[in-house]
Amino acid sequence: MLNNSSFHKRKTLISLSVTAALLTIPQSLMAQEQSPQTENAEIERIVVESRGRKETIIEVPLSEKYFSAQEISDARIKAVDDFIGLTPGITMANSQDAGTNFITIRGVSQVRNGEPPVAVIVDGVLQTNARSFDQGLFDLESIEVLRGPQGALYGRNATQGAIIINTQKPTDYLEGYVEAGIGRGDEYKIEGSITGPISESVRFRVSGNYTDSDGIFENVATGQNVGFKEELNLRGHLNFIVSDELQIDLRASYTDTTADALQFSFQGVTTDPTTGEVDGFTNINDSNVVQRRLSANNLGFDEREVSQLSLRVNYETDFGTLKAVTAYDTIDQSSGGDQFPYTANTTANPGLSFADGTQTQSVDISTLSQDIRFVSNDDQTFRWMVGAYYLSTDRFIASTTGLDFGNGIIAITSTPVLGGAINPTGTYAADDNENTAYAGYFNFAYDITEELEFSFAGRYDRDEREQIVDPQQGGYDADGNLAFAIGEAGAVNKATFSHFQPKVSLRYLLSNDASIYTSWGEGFRSGQFNQNGVGVSAEALGLTGIPDVLDKEVTETFEIGFKADFLGGDLKTAGALFNTNVENAPFYVFVGVLGAQVLVGIEEVDITGGELEAAYAFTDELTGYLGYAYADSEVKEYQLDPTAVGNNAPYVPKSTINAGLQYRTNLTTNLDIFARADYESRGKQFWDPANLTERDTVNLVNFGLGLEDVEGTWALTASVNNLFDEEYNAEYVTGGFAFSAPPAIWRLDFRYNFID
Repeated sequence: MLNNSSFHKRKTLISLSVTAALLTIPQSLMAQEQSPQTENAEIERIVVESRGRKETIIEVPLSEKYFSAQEISDARIKAVDDFIGLTPGITMANSQDAGTNFITIRGVSQVRNGEPPVAVIVDGVLQTNARSFDQGLFDLESIEVLRGPQGALYGRNATQGAIIINTQKPTDYLEGYVEAGIGRGDEYKIEGSITGPISESVRFRVSGNYTDSDGIFENVATGQNVGFKEELNLRGHLNFIVSDELQIDLRASYTDTTADALQFSFQGVTTDPTTGEVDGFTNINDSNVVQRRLSANNLGFDEREVSQLSLRVNYETDFGTLKAVTAYDTIDQSSGGDQFPYTANTTANPGLSFADGTQTQSVDISTLSQDIRFVSNDDQTFRWMVGAYYLSTDRFIASTTGLDFGNGIIAITSTPVLGGAINPTGTYAADDNENTAYAGYFNFAYDITEELEFSFAGRYDRDEREQIVDPQQGGYDADGNLAFAIGEAGAVNKATFSHFQPKVSLRYLLSNDASIYTSWGEGFRSGQFNQNGVGVSAEALGLTGIPDVLDKEVTETFEIGFKADFLGGDLKTAGALFNTNVENAPFYVFVGVLGAQVLVGIEEVDITGGELEAAYAFTDELTGYLGYAYADSEVKEYQLDPTAVGNNAPYVPKSTINAGLQYRTNLTTNLDIFARADYESRGKQFWDPANLTERDTVNLVNFGLGLEDVEGTWALTASVNNLFDEEYNAEYVTGGFAFSAPPAIWRLDFRYNFID
């Protein structure tokens, strides 16, 4: 329920937003349809599928950023970070290992071991685990970034948005490309794709990408580089045209990643610049202090395999289209490295009485999902969609701490490594999770008039979770004897989380090129289990309020916005204002002595903000864009630490700015020259509810320069990410644990396109 002050605050926000949106549309636009010049002009309108059917982006009543295949190529989008860095109101940080990343969108954040606040859909398939999100991007057709609650269509976790990634489809003629590149850190890359017909009714597409980099930062203890990564991505796609009404798509993908992990530095100690051993202590707790020189005696390792097999069926009838998606996903990941304090000290050589340990984590996940929906035809006043979703998840996770004798680390999977090993296990916490999720949903849209559309969507999600604690869980001494219990070994715990996610929207078309809209909706992130017994163990250390079960998160968002194309489509603008109330926002707490990574809930957070974007074609050769987003977050209730009430929410930049220019022109009759610069500003942000340390604004510039064949046959491109080598921490964990972001990285790529 909303109290009076909250209600009036939101009512005022919506009123001001409507006024701002209307004032943004000049009278010349209102009369645009009467202009003969506009009537005769062929304006290229962006077509999206954010609501499960094809519509122009002007018609869709939500805040959306769209990237076409050409824009993806021009911006050198090769990783998830690349397009997020071009989108106002959303940021992402990578840390710890290949599967750990943190998305923040409109003030709602992802934390370690938690689910993201966005749903990710690749080629119509909802991705079932966040650990598969951060993979290489290649051979893409489009990307859509939706801001605001999308759970009514895309389900749990889409509390503040959805990311829709579409790869290139198989074609009925033979074509393809190959691209090779080199980069800083002895980086080598090759990728390519080939597509064409197998028969009149069967088409194929096969794509692949391989990258190998040695890393750039130095580890003084091992003499090796830090940040190395080797990754192979493969993707295959078969398209069967069974009849005019029936199409079937079979798609398979595989990713194999080998990298280092856990490259943290601990600000509480100083280390010898040659040996990496602890030589003193500091009183630093500052997220702006960046340490690019690492000192761990264990380099760390990360092995990840991700695979997916999916089947999509589209069957058209006179009444609508039946769409079914079946997918089987697996993730197998094992990582390990140094533990606190991340130095060359070992158990055998504590140095200043400060012993170092090891830590490992193993994750084995398999999921089976089924989505089926019936979608009405587009050309009718009342449009509808009804559907059902099923997800079965089997997840095993094991986390350990161990003794570091300087002999390396054994990758622990399903059993602890006890006395006599090179790094005997000190604590072992593991559980098998068998989860089942069900959902039913609908999406109705009705044209009250030709200009005014009312839409109502809803989805009910039920998530049943079962945690089976490993019977070997516990703390062990150096000889391999059970020294103490952690939770209840062998226990079986059950929990159910459910919620109905409604969304109501009203959109008015001022013309074919301008619209205003308002919406209200709720979002839901499912609760989950922490390591069993971690609450009791933490309380024994004086940390109270840490639960074994994290409750669900519920968000409520009011939004108003506008979209308008001016000057025959040369100027595209959009803006939105929103207010979001979050109940039980997850926050990550690291219990270093236990090696435990747990989630707690911040009972209430309030966020007010908005986005404003514009893209302009100055000439046929020169284009530019500018975007600004603001998020003012406030902790309203936090029982674990009541002193944090009134503070900013963690991981939330106050503002983001995204801007860029692109220039392409003829150098000769056969040769084009291309230049592009992109600027991203991430405003100040805190890392914990207590607001102990604030990271300063981060300013990043990417630059690219290329030569291209005018026929599009080949292109040679030089680019630099983080051109001015901005030093900043990608993540900072309370207590002084810092993870440095990448430095300036240059690349040189050559691409050749062929067609039969």
